[in-house]
Amino acid sequence: MAVTLTPLAASETSVTLTGSSTVAPLASEIARLYESKHPDVRIDVQTGGSTRGVTDVRAGRSTIGMVSRKLKPDESDLTAYTIALDGIACIAHRDNQVAGLTRAQVIDIYTGKVTNWHEVGGADLPIVVVNKSEAHSTLELFLQHFDLKAAAIKAAVVIGDNAQGIKTVAVTPGAIAYLSIGAAQTDIQAGVAIKLLTLDGHIPSFETIRDGTWPLTRPLNLVVTAAPTGAAAGLIELARSTAVDELITGLAFVPPTR
Repeated sequence: MAVTLTPLAASETSVTLTGSSTVAPLASEIARLYESKHPDVRIDVQTGGSTRGVTDVRAGRSTIGMVSRKLKPDESDLTAYTIALDGIACIAHRDNQVAGLTRAQVIDIYTGKVTNWHEVGGADLPIVVVNKSEAHSTLELFLQHFDLKAAAIKAAVVIGDNAQGIKTVAVTPGAIAYLSIGAAQTDIQAGVAIKLLTLDGHIPSFETIRDGTWPLTRPLNLVVTAAPTGAAAGLIELARSTAVDELITGLAFVPPTR
């Protein structure tokens, strides 16, 4: 499908995106594609969590915020453009004998009631709980889905972005973390020593996110405070087109319904 890009205003040749570490890899790929079509444009993509994406765009520190969740009721001043769909799942080391967990088991692990993998069918190995830091929408969605309070989590390690979580689990045989299915799938395909865990028998995958059977799904959004113009408008237009579907699926995300 041919894409007609919004004409670029001469005064708008710089775009800054900040926010979600889940959205950032996709936004970076789309930015490179846009820059290839507009050599005079420079697009800077920075992470820091969805909260930063909202805060920065409101304060004018960024042109576009990256937010890996639905907007909240108190964010009605923002407009969200969904560019992909993703899911959240637990990961463990590739050599872990446990293939999946139930909702109750995840709750018990993250609240410290279960501390050894043998209690959930695995080897006699202490569980190293990895949790997300505040300001990340992944933490918010995890707490919401499992009906947990942040104070109830008994974590040994606190990480920021997906890459940190994947690296921690890959080098820690007893670790468990939760993060973007897309990020995990990409690293698994690259040979990183992690695996995705099923939840109540549901398989975390491209297909289950797309058909709605995976219980922890979310939109990946670009957010703005006003109607975008110039390069920002062109970038968002490109990001919402079928021209980027291969980039979306290449990062193991799901293209949204258009």
